[in-house]
Amino acid sequence: MTTAREARQRRRRGPGEERGPARSASASRRGRRPESARQRTGTRPSRRKAMQRRWVAILSALSVVAGLYLIFFTSLLGVRTVDVVGATSLSPDQIRAVAAVPDRRAMLRVDTDEIRDRVLTLPGVATADVSRSWPSTIEIAVSERTPIGFFNTGQEIHLVDDSGFVFKKVPVAPAGLPELKLARVGPDDLATRAATAVLISLPGQLRGQVAAVGADSPGSVRLDLNDGRQIRWGDADQLDRKTKVLAALLTQPGKVYDVSSPELPTVS
Repeated sequence: MTTAREARQRRRRGPGEERGPARSASASRRGRRPESARQRTGTRPSRRKAMQRRWVAILSALSVVAGLYLIFFTSLLGVRTVDVVGATSLSPDQIRAVAAVPDRRAMLRVDTDEIRDRVLTLPGVATADVSRSWPSTIEIAVSERTPIGFFNTGQEIHLVDDSGFVFKKVPVAPAGLPELKLARVGPDDLATRAATAVLISLPGQLRGQVAAVGADSPGSVRLDLNDGRQIRWGDADQLDRKTKVLAALLTQPGKVYDVSSPELPTVS
């Protein structure tokens, strides 16, 4: 039942105020789009971005494949020049001929180890290093063997380097180099190694006076000087000490200078 107070309040509000909240809710519903429509609209940009990323990935992969093909299988970055450094007695053309670097081959497909091994077959080459110098040059750096003496087999004369390696045949005995009077000469021969170690330990002035180096065993190295004097060196131990003792002994007259025991050197 409606009281007199409630009736007075209705008359004050007016006939349209009770419907205010309902009208507001209806207006709110008219301003909002359905949820399904909002979801469809929100997915369109995402799908477009996904397709764009997919195409970018495909094009990037194709670019990488094309780049690798150009680098590895075409002459775009192929060999065009072969530089040789360090050669003195050998000509660069001799080294290039043995190296046989494939012309125009892709730089990354050039086997530098194989080239190095071919260059090392040259008797006068001690070491070789092969490297790439981009964009199109292969560089071959060599160090040549330096003779410290010669070995006469009775039929041929060969130059010998400081390791005892026989590397070159010559027509006549070279002036200024001592003869190695050994049963055999080679880097794996102990007597050869002892003789060459003693020879290269000598001061330059004394080494220039040596006419021959002999050794029947690794412990019996002897040096024959140009003036007929002989040095009995013994083994290749205590090289520095023996050199100093010998320098003092050579100031004394004599024919044989024995420093095989540097503690008890003798002159006779």
